[in-house]
Amino acid sequence: MSVAAEEVSWMDRNGLQRLIELLADEGHEVIGPRIDQGAIIYDSIRHVDELPRGWTEDSQPGTYRIQPRNDQEHFGFNVGPHSWKKYLFAPLTTVMRSRKTDQGWVMDSPQPELRRFAFLGVRACELAAIAVQDKVFMGAGTMDPEYQLRRSHLFIIAVQCTQAASTCFCTSMGTGPECHAGFDLALTEIEHGFLVVVGSDHGRRVMQSIDTRPASVDEITDGVRRRQRAVNQITRRLETDGIRDRLLSKLNHPQWDDVASRCLSCANCTMVCPTCFCHSVDEVHDLTNEEILRNRRWDSCFNVDFSHVAGGSVRDTTRSRYRQWLTHKLATWIDQFGSSGCVGCGRCITWCPVGIDLTHEVAMLCAEDAS
Repeated sequence: MSVAAEEVSWMDRNGLQRLIELLADEGHEVIGPRIDQGAIIYDSIRHVDELPRGWTEDSQPGTYRIQPRNDQEHFGFNVGPHSWKKYLFAPLTTVMRSRKTDQGWVMDSPQPELRRFAFLGVRACELAAIAVQDKVFMGAGTMDPEYQLRRSHLFIIAVQCTQAASTCFCTSMGTGPECHAGFDLALTEIEHGFLVVVGSDHGRRVMQSIDTRPASVDEITDGVRRRQRAVNQITRRLETDGIRDRLLSKLNHPQWDDVASRCLSCANCTMVCPTCFCHSVDEVHDLTNEEILRNRRWDSCFNVDFSHVAGGSVRDTTRSRYRQWLTHKLATWIDQFGSSGCVGCGRCITWCPVGIDLTHEVAMLCAEDAS
């Protein structure tokens, strides 16, 4: 992030608490990282003491553990099992209600619930994921009213990565680890405080009520050094040049059988993915058959019934479902939305119970292309 010195402010740790309070006073529900059941998750917070200060995590293929740091940084970790999508694209939404009356059945569509969120701690890959879902749910002809309502009232406080996990590959996807746009405020945590960059008029108005000062040259240099450290730590790679055509030319490759022998078809990868949007619609009636709800709920292309049509499932093998997921994420997503569906956060690698690594599978599929 190349920013002139006069555009970067310094804020102490008390200023972070003041920021949380100001956003709450505006009617925002502040969502940020906190520790729960041995993981760093996203949930409502009211005080900086709820942040995972002094904690980090060890993310490996199929392995996730939190562990103490040797300092007291508030954001000295990467990403856990949660993504921000569950607040914008809710896991369960009622899209229609039918009620039995004396005059017959009456149907109505519930008005979307307005929840004013302020996300605290959004990483660069997650900013990219929100932008991807914006294309899915706010594109021409595909506007989702609940998503649009929540998104239009969203305040985003990004946090620059100063360390990387072994599962990160955002540099390959061009999504990080530095935040450049898509935020109201961006923080870089340095010793004794934060560097702050304003990204919107709303962000500027909020910062006017917080004690700050222009950052010194040394502080800005320290921030650059810390952000570069994260870049240097990323070693996992995914070759993206021509990836759409390369993958679609490998639909009968034996590697699909190899990965299918390991894949549990558990859907973990799609549940933790910040961009996956597969869902199903169910109609649920009450015990008296006087009210029927049409609910939209998260689903996964790894579930055998997801592609069920008259006569059976279109993709009835693990091989076909894994192939569908990977080729959609990295290839046909480009046809639909003009970008990849992967942001390189590495969650699918970490939270796969058997440690299947998307970057390895692509490398194996396309190995002969590099020879």
